[in-house]
Amino acid sequence: MCASDIEQWKMYCGRALRVYIAATVFVALFGAVYECFSFGVYSYYMIYAFSVPLLLGVVPAAQLATAKQPKYVPLAARRLHHTGVGTLTVGAIVRGVLEIYGTSNDLCMVYGLAGGVLVTLAVLIALLSRETPVQREC
Repeated sequence: MCASDIEQWKMYCGRALRVYIAATVFVALFGAVYECFSFGVYSYYMIYAFSVPLLLGVVPAAQLATAKQPKYVPLAARRLHHTGVGTLTVGAIVRGVLEIYGTSNDLCMVYGLAGGVLVTLAVLIALLSRETPVQREC
């Protein structure tokens, strides 16, 4: 990888890190405000919904952004990962809202299954990929 490729990759990882931090803060604030107006009814799904983008988004993005030897991740894996994290986060919020409302729905497990499949596919693609960044003369 050329120095410019490494710089671009670091900028991408830094941007992804900022987006995941913003999503984590937003979900935490959303959960806190929603709990304030729930008349004393709490849901662990709503309380801990912020941990999904924190653990599956911020931590990997921070590791990629601070790595000394950058590891290129294919575009398909990145997009599947972002979609999976979003699906799991929305699923936790929907489940929390339904629990606070006092009802349940079996279809809420679809969020967890779909998000888990998407994240797993992203990890498999990233691990099995033999794709290398464009090699060029620097």
